[in-house]
Amino acid sequence: MGELRVRSVLVTGANRGIGLGFVQHLLALPNPPEWVFAGCRDPKGQRAQELQKLASKHPNLVIVPLEVTDPASIKAAAASVGERLKGSGLNLLINNAGIARANTIDNETLKDMSEVYTTNTIAPLLLSQAFLPMLKKAAQENPGSGLSCSKAAIINISSTAGSIQDLYLWQYGQALSYRCSKAALNMLTRCQSMGYREHGIFCVALHPGWVKTDMGGTLEDKSRVTVDESVGGMLKVLSNLSEKDSGAFLNWEGKVMAW
Repeated sequence: MGELRVRSVLVTGANRGIGLGFVQHLLALPNPPEWVFAGCRDPKGQRAQELQKLASKHPNLVIVPLEVTDPASIKAAAASVGERLKGSGLNLLINNAGIARANTIDNETLKDMSEVYTTNTIAPLLLSQAFLPMLKKAAQENPGSGLSCSKAAIINISSTAGSIQDLYLWQYGQALSYRCSKAALNMLTRCQSMGYREHGIFCVALHPGWVKTDMGGTLEDKSRVTVDESVGGMLKVLSNLSEKDSGAFLNWEGKVMAW
């Protein structure tokens, strides 16, 4: 099994749940990244306390103020990360920030659907655009190797709730806007894999499993996984992916998911 080795990573939605799990696991790697950038809305706030604690112990962790629905905030975050990297590239962009609404097909609204799409689908597009120069730079720093997560990659955290074939967990809730936003994110991932291939950037959509987080709800089910299991699994999968996997939709165990 390969181990993920990257010099720099940015994780969005990093103050809790899966995002915080990524930060913890990356810092605990035998060869941790030189820079782990943790994007969150309010770095000094109550909900970022765990991140603040980690940052006090790990000088390679930088908390970056980032509101993913605000283009100006994305631009400022990219400038801040660029300053730290001092002209070198960003190896890994993990688009993890996401929201869900429990709305059904009967009570879905323009406001809720727009908010969910903005965070879950449009933000990963805008973030990828903003960090593209740094991702390209990382790819140029490893010119000989094929596409991989150790070189330059965009990881979009998706969900099989957005699988048109599977309609995962429909019996537990329609979550209409969430499902549609993740189906759209999967298409975005495919488009990014086509558009960024020439720049040496790998792209993949990952289903993290039905994770025990605030967003995942409280329902008990044997198929549920912990943040630790999910993130550990995803990092293992990422370390073993190669050029042929770019544009794929996989789960936290590396299994190919139905579109």
